[in-house]
Amino acid sequence: MLVGALAPAQAADPGAATAPAAGTALPPVSPTPQSLHRAGSDAVVTSRVLVVADERTDPAARARLIEELTAHGADEVDVVAPGALPPAAAGLLTVRLGPASRPDIAGALGDTAVPDHAEGYALRVFAGKPYAQIALGGTDAAGQFYAVQTLRQLFVPADDGWKVAGAQASDQPSMPLRGTIEGFYGLPWTHAERLDQMDFYGDVKANTYVYAPKDDPYHRGKWREPYPADKLAELGELVERATANHVRFTFAVSPGESICYSDPAHRKDLKAKLQALYDLGARAFSIPLDDISYTRWNCTGDRAAFGEPGRRAAAEAQVDLLNDVQRTFIATHEGARPLQMVPTEYGDLTDTAYKQTMRASLDPAVVVMWTGTDVVPPKITNKDADAVSTLFGRKVFVWDNYPVNDFGNTSGRLLLAPYDKREAGLSDHISGVVANPMNQPYASKVAVFGAADFAWNDRAYSAAASWPRAVSYLAGGDRAATDALLVFADLEHMAPTFGATPWQPQAPELARRTAAFWQSWDAGDRTEAVKALRAHASAVEQAPATIRGGAVEKGFTVDATPWLDATQLWGRAMVTMLDALAARQAGDEETADRLLTESESLQGQARAVRVDPPRNTWGAAQAKVGDGVLDAFLVQAGVRLRLWDVAGGGGNLAPEGTATASSVEQNLDRLAPRHVNDGLTGTRWASGYSDDEWVQVELAAPAVVAAVTLAWETACATRYEIHTSADGTNWTTAATRAPDGCDTDVVRITADEPVRYVRMQGLERRTTWGYSIYEMGVYGAPVA
Repeated sequence: MLVGALAPAQAADPGAATAPAAGTALPPVSPTPQSLHRAGSDAVVTSRVLVVADERTDPAARARLIEELTAHGADEVDVVAPGALPPAAAGLLTVRLGPASRPDIAGALGDTAVPDHAEGYALRVFAGKPYAQIALGGTDAAGQFYAVQTLRQLFVPADDGWKVAGAQASDQPSMPLRGTIEGFYGLPWTHAERLDQMDFYGDVKANTYVYAPKDDPYHRGKWREPYPADKLAELGELVERATANHVRFTFAVSPGESICYSDPAHRKDLKAKLQALYDLGARAFSIPLDDISYTRWNCTGDRAAFGEPGRRAAAEAQVDLLNDVQRTFIATHEGARPLQMVPTEYGDLTDTAYKQTMRASLDPAVVVMWTGTDVVPPKITNKDADAVSTLFGRKVFVWDNYPVNDFGNTSGRLLLAPYDKREAGLSDHISGVVANPMNQPYASKVAVFGAADFAWNDRAYSAAASWPRAVSYLAGGDRAATDALLVFADLEHMAPTFGATPWQPQAPELARRTAAFWQSWDAGDRTEAVKALRAHASAVEQAPATIRGGAVEKGFTVDATPWLDATQLWGRAMVTMLDALAARQAGDEETADRLLTESESLQGQARAVRVDPPRNTWGAAQAKVGDGVLDAFLVQAGVRLRLWDVAGGGGNLAPEGTATASSVEQNLDRLAPRHVNDGLTGTRWASGYSDDEWVQVELAAPAVVAAVTLAWETACATRYEIHTSADGTNWTTAATRAPDGCDTDVVRITADEPVRYVRMQGLERRTTWGYSIYEMGVYGAPVA
C-alpha cells in the first residue's frame, strides 16, 4: 500500500526539491532490498542530530540508530517527540523513526511505497531545505529495526565527515523464516559466541535462531531433565539478546532417542522443558525427530499403542505427540508460534508410509523441516520444493546443511564458499531457510551472510555479489583485509556432500591462475608466467598476516588459526617454487635446486599443521588449504624442475593412462578404477575389504616417473607401497609409506629407468572398509 503524504500546509513532497546526484552510485546494501534507488543528493550528518520518536518507536531500532549516528559524526543526538522539533532544528539532520503510518513519517516518505507485509519498511533520505531529513517507517517493530539496518549501510565518507546517500527504499523479506539452526555434532558454541551471533543475525536481517546443538546433553540425551540454574540463566540471557535483535529464539528438544510416545509422564516432562523456556521469553519451539531409528520402540507401551515398529507406526506415534504439543501447549500459550519439527525422513523425495501418515494426520499448523534431496544437497530447486511440499502436505521449512562441517568428508576443512545453487523463486515454494553452521561460529558468518541475503530476496540474490560483501563485513569494510580474506576463502572453497562429488570446487581462482600459468609456460612465455602467478602466490603468503592485522573480527582469526598457519607456509612454498623455476630458466641450476629443497621443506611443514585440539567430531586432522590445486601445482612444478632436461617436461601422465584394480567395492560402477585418474577430485575408486588390494595406472607410453600423488578418501591406508614395472609382470618397490592420516600423499621416485605401470599396493587398511582414492597422479616425462 501507499501511505499518503501530509497536507501541503504541513509538509511538501521532499523528493521534489533535489535531483539525483549525477553518476553517483549508492553503496551496496545487504540483504539486497526489493527496491532501492537514488532519490536525491546525499544528506550531511551534522554534529547535532535530532531523532523524532515516540512510544510506538521500536526501542531496539532507536538504540541502534543512535549508535550508528554517533559512530558516523554526530557528537550529540537528541530524541524529540513528533511535533516537538525545537526552533534550532533548521540546519540539523533530522531522522524520523517509527511506524510508517505515523503522520510525520508518512509525510517525509512522500511517494515511497510502504509494503503491506510483515517486517517491511520504507526509507527515504532527503537533503533539501529547510533541513535534511531521513524517514524510516516500518510496517511493524521489526520493519523499523530493518530500516535502521539498511540506513547503517548508506553512510558514506565525505571530505570533512560523513553523509547519508540520497536513497529511497521499499523493502520486505521474501521468506518469513530466515536464519540458522545450531544443529551440528561436536563441541557446541560458547555462550559468548552465541550472544555475538544474535547481534550478527540482527545485522543481516535474519529473524530465526534454532537452538538444537546435538552435543548439548539436555537437548537430546537428558531431554527429560531440567537445565541447571546456571545454564538456564545463560539461555535466558540469550533469549533477551535475540529479542533485542528481532531474532526468534527457537528452543528445540530432541527426545526421539529415548521417548516413550504413549507415556503421559514423558509428555509432561517435555512440556515442562518447553515451559521453562517460555517463562524466559521464548515463543518459538521445535521438536526434531531426526537421526533416530523407527525400527524399534523405546518402551513396550508404544508397541501396544501403535503396533509393531516401522515407518507408519513411527509416524503415527510422532504425529500423536506433535499434535498434542501443538494443541495443548502452543495453542494455549499467548504469543507462541506454530510448532516446528524435523521428520525422521528429512532428506529425500520418496513417498513412504511415514510421509503418507504425516500428511494425512499432522496438524496443519505444524511446520515441517526438510534438508533438501540429500543430507547435504548440491542444489535445491523449485521443483524439489514443490515435490516435498506435496509429500508432507504443506510448505516446508528448509534446514540447509551448509556450511556445517561435522561429517567425515569435511575433515580438516573450513567451508568458506558462498551460499549458492539454491534456485531463485524458492520463496514461493517454502516457508524459509535456516543454515546449519560450522562448529566455528565466526567463520560460519561467510555462508550465513549469504543464506540470509538469499532468504530476504531470493530473486535478486547473486552469490558472486554477496560473497565479497560477506567477507567485507567480517573485515569491517577494510579493503586490504577484505582482499586478503577473499584470497584465503578461495583456498577454503571446497564444499563436500556426503557423496563423492563436492557441490562447490576447491580454489577456483587459484585453479584458474595455475592453469593459465602452465599454458603460458608451455607456450614459452615463462618470464611473464612466473611474474603473474608469483604476485598471487605472494598474496597467499601475506594473507594470514593481513587477516590477523586487526581489521578482521578477532573471533574469525581464532576460528581459522590452523588454516591461517598452514596458508602462510603453503604461500611461502609457492613463492619459493616459482623463484626456483625462474632461477632454472635463467640457467642458475644450483639456486634452483636449493629453492626446490626449501619449497619441499615448507610443504612438509604445511602438511604437518593440524587442527588440534579440534572443535569437530572428526578429531585432529590436517588443516586443508587449497588441496588438489595448490599442492598439485607444487608437485608438478617440482617434477618439471627435476626432469628439466627430459623431453616433454614433467606433467601428470595418469589421465592419459588406463587404470585397473584388484577389486571394486560391491562392484559399483561409480567406484570403478577409471575414476582414480579421471582428473576429477569429486570421483573416486574404492576397493574390496581386504589389506592386499591395489590400483594401478598403465601409462600411455613408457616414462621416467618423478612423483606419484594419492588423494585419499577417509578410507585410506595405514601402510602401502608404490610399485613400478616396465612390463606389468616384473615389479620394483619404489617407495614404502606409513602416513599418519588420510590426506594427499606426495611420493617422490628417484629411479631414472622408464616404466609403463605404476601401482599403489595396499599393505594395511586404516578402516574396516577397503582403500579409497579420489585421484592418483603420475608425474614424469615420456621417453622415446
